[in-house]
Amino acid sequence: MKTSLPHPGSAFRRKKMRILEQLSMPDGEYADASPKGSVDIAIRCLIDEINEHAGLVTTSSCAGRVSVYLEGRRKEEKTKETRQTKRSPAKGGIGDRVNAAATAAAAASSGGGKGGGEWLFVSHDPLPHLNDIHVGGGGERGLAGFFGLGGSITAAAEAEGQGNSGGGGLRLIHFKFEPMILHVLTASHEHAQLVVQAGIEAGFRETGAVSLLGRPASEEATPMVAVRCMGLSFESLVGMATDDGIRYCIVSQEYLELLFQVANARFVENQKRIIRFRAALKTAFAPSPPPVRREGSGGGEWEDEKTRKERKREEGLRRREELQRQKDKEES
Repeated sequence: MKTSLPHPGSAFRRKKMRILEQLSMPDGEYADASPKGSVDIAIRCLIDEINEHAGLVTTSSCAGRVSVYLEGRRKEEKTKETRQTKRSPAKGGIGDRVNAAATAAAAASSGGGKGGGEWLFVSHDPLPHLNDIHVGGGGERGLAGFFGLGGSITAAAEAEGQGNSGGGGLRLIHFKFEPMILHVLTASHEHAQLVVQAGIEAGFRETGAVSLLGRPASEEATPMVAVRCMGLSFESLVGMATDDGIRYCIVSQEYLELLFQVANARFVENQKRIIRFRAALKTAFAPSPPPVRREGSGGGEWEDEKTRKERKREEGLRRREELQRQKDKEES
């Protein structure tokens, strides 16, 4: 039988009210820090279902996405190999110079993602058919053009001195797939435990909770649960941007097609896990059903062997006492 959940405290109710006020804003006015700037349509129903529970509220979310991301410019000086590559005369065409520069950049690269990076492509839905891209979206450049791997860096970046300046060096371009991630603020440890259990059962194995203690200690704890799965994530280097502001694809068309197909397969698996999570969460927070009354063969309430034996014994003792009283009455 399920134990009753504690009633949400005042601190949690205030936080939830503020969050729901923001989520209730029209799409044209609401904006968050994600590249898309709003709640993903693919999990909008899930968000609404979670927020209907008194002890839960979502704080941030992403339904899952495929993206192509250009690293921000790093402050350290370019490596000696990179400088030599830029000064060397052109031999064998642009491909040889790009490959040599990419090797030097890979050796000096970090995780990137900070310092003015740029999203070249973001999609929260499975990618279209390859034939549609070759005919329309990518033109002659195919997938490289579709993912934004060709052409110049934006005029805004050049205006900030990131185009032809000599201090930034090469920047790498990453192709990424990231499954759903969902942050849920909970009213108690009991609420958090149910959300964590639902996430793990659905396949989001890295689901966990933080902020398990109140701040200050006298305040009730409102744990934050992160529903996530790193097993579906993957990342690959697919290009680079040179110091003169030009982006190049450094992998083959066939390799881009492979990444394309893997990303779509991960979208399918991600959606399956989202469906399982919704079902597990619904079961976890479903009200306890009333106890089922089981009837015996005679129409009475069902009882196990031990209970029946005890009842028969008590009935036998009562009958014997009744017979003894009747006998004593007759003799008197």
